[in-house]
Amino acid sequence: MKASELKEMSIPELQKELLGLLRAQFGLRMQHATQQLGNTNQLRNIRRDIARVRTVMGQK
Repeated sequence: MKASELKEMSIPELQKELLGLLRAQFGLRMQHATQQLGNTNQLRNIRRDIARVRTVMGQK
């Protein structure tokens, strides 16, 4: 997800996006804990997307 896309979203949309990302992160963490996650780079990408959303929310 690009920051330019996030800047066009409203606060409720950003909150919904953040909630979805946090749920995805939880699912990936559980897969990692049970040795089912093949691509561990997904965790890094989700964590960075969460940071991007929170940064844009803070700017607004």
